[in-house]
Amino acid sequence: MELLSNIRNIGISAHIDSGKTTLTERILFYAGRIHRMHEVKGKDGGATMDFMELERERGITIQSAATTVHWEDKQVNIIDTPGHVDFTVEVERSLRVLDGAVLVLCAVGGVQSQSITVDRQMRRYRVPRLAFINKLDRVGADPRRVIAELETKLGLVAVPVQIPIGVAEEFKGLIDLIRMKAVYFDGPTGEDIREAEVPAEFRDEADRARHGMFDALSLYDDELMEVMLEHGEPKVEQIQAALRRATLGREIIPVLLGSAYKNKGVQLLLDAVVRYLPSPLDRVAFAVDNANDGAEITITADTDGPVVAMAFKIVDEPFGQLTYVRVYQGELRRTQPYKLVRTGKSQRIARIYRLHANKREDVESAFAGDIVGVTGLECVSGDTLCDPEISVSLESMHCPEPVISIAIAPERTADRDAISKALNRFVKEDPTFHAHFDEEAGQTIISGMGELHLEVYVERIRREYKAGVIVGQPKVQYKESPTVETEYNYKHKKQTGGSGQYAHVVGRVVPMPINGETDYEFENKVTGGRVPSEYIPSVDKGFQMARVKGPLAGYEVVGVKMVLEDGSSHAVDSSDLAFQLCARAAFREVIREAKPVLLEPIMKVEIEVPTEFQGGVTGDLASRRGLITGSEMKGVSVVITSEVPLANMFGYSTDLRSMTQGRANFSMEFNCYRRTPTVVQEEIIAKYRKDKDKATAKR
Repeated sequence: MELLSNIRNIGISAHIDSGKTTLTERILFYAGRIHRMHEVKGKDGGATMDFMELERERGITIQSAATTVHWEDKQVNIIDTPGHVDFTVEVERSLRVLDGAVLVLCAVGGVQSQSITVDRQMRRYRVPRLAFINKLDRVGADPRRVIAELETKLGLVAVPVQIPIGVAEEFKGLIDLIRMKAVYFDGPTGEDIREAEVPAEFRDEADRARHGMFDALSLYDDELMEVMLEHGEPKVEQIQAALRRATLGREIIPVLLGSAYKNKGVQLLLDAVVRYLPSPLDRVAFAVDNANDGAEITITADTDGPVVAMAFKIVDEPFGQLTYVRVYQGELRRTQPYKLVRTGKSQRIARIYRLHANKREDVESAFAGDIVGVTGLECVSGDTLCDPEISVSLESMHCPEPVISIAIAPERTADRDAISKALNRFVKEDPTFHAHFDEEAGQTIISGMGELHLEVYVERIRREYKAGVIVGQPKVQYKESPTVETEYNYKHKKQTGGSGQYAHVVGRVVPMPINGETDYEFENKVTGGRVPSEYIPSVDKGFQMARVKGPLAGYEVVGVKMVLEDGSSHAVDSSDLAFQLCARAAFREVIREAKPVLLEPIMKVEIEVPTEFQGGVTGDLASRRGLITGSEMKGVSVVITSEVPLANMFGYSTDLRSMTQGRANFSMEFNCYRRTPTVVQEEIIAKYRKDKDKATAKR
């Protein structure tokens, strides 16, 4: 067991193509975990952490991967996460269990759309972080602009601790502002670090930057302020201590520079990781004490306390489920029984592994602060595992809802079972991937975060399960929502032979804000036992079952609060089932009267395009019902941000290439749901009814 103070659990996150995986590869090399560097699309098999065949073919990270390295005397547990927004759940659940993070930014691209998403995720889980501005060797690199964007776009207090010695083709090394030394990275792989005096031509710039670092730090660290007032310039150790305190308090974000591809700056980043990011002792986890009326408690990294751990990622393998687990408290032991809090059932861990990408090492136990893989558990992402003597639930993780769907079908009857097995596995592993059989259409529907997300899963079915798949056209996941408050009064009464069914519910449907914290609420305002308390959950369940399909076009009903105010029951004929059926029928009746409307997913689209093509791109966005929200010059290009309905973005990558001679690129992520224009709504409803009639006629 490593001393807890010597452990760092970090994630590396970035916008796609910022060089994150290349950076991780260099970290593994310099830490001695691998003995040869591999490139993302290299002929030698690709990057170590991108071990899936699809990842190596496409040159992107699809799944998060874990590894452990040692630097100085510290154990650094690293999770490398995808940069593409379609796989954002991998970033989400990784950041949920990590203590610190490195936000990687491109020195040319700066703060991009996924950078903003990642920052939001880091804030959600209160994760201290460093920033690493990568690709300083690229033409157009401008670290000053990127630092300014960290402040203006993300609202962070960015404190540079380095400045570059040249940029682009002139990038030679770095100036360490803390020690006021020039640092060069010699040798064929940058492994030989050479220090020298700051070059004369950079001396004034370095002095100004160093004083700027002191000014920023002193605002957030009283100890450093006192040292500077009493003794003038602080010592190196005092500066480093102040940086650590301010970073752990999430008051500042230290900024480091380099070029991972050119093997410059990576070792200094590792130094900063172990020096400034937290150990498990510096962090607390929030939990609910189920044995004490759900009181909020904090869990500290006590290796001698009762076990508290979280399952944050599931991988279904041929020989059973591999579960990624973060241990927050206690010692997790092989073959010991533990309580799965969600079910209350006892489970035993068969094996515990230290992970390195797709390789693993057997260990007997794992301690507070460890991130390991285990087998033997039957659980889902976000489950809490704890000692049988206690019952606590760790703070859950956020999972976004899918926004796009496609219909799939087997090419041959023999493929049906393989596809079913694949879908069951993927649904279990990925909370943002959904699959269901639509009885009305007679189709299997899969839903996810984007075209690439679903495309990857279809390809995995073909490759991993050797099954032929017919794929339909992508469809948007619309929502339905009521607009007016409406009363309901519904009585369910049925007599069959000697037994009957009776239930009666009275109340209101209340519209809620869309894009709120919750899509659905249930409020019980029944008094006097008119609806017996044992049937109240059945009413709630009936409402939730009914809202799965709305009256307009069969989409989920959101932004709805169901208030139960009154009702009645029968001593003999009332039951859980009767009240469920009653609530379902009441919902279907009242929701039509509540004047529902269709909501469509709106995407935030960021396009970087040469200025000569700007007019054509903006005109095209307008034709797609897009709303331009901003534009910013970056060298000879302009970055256009806009909000566009997802329904109008299919095939956009091809269209954009045609419009710009292949010189533009774009990124897209879900932004919000918004009311669909009346004309578009009518078209969607008409198509739904037509498709429904066709499906009915086939039966």
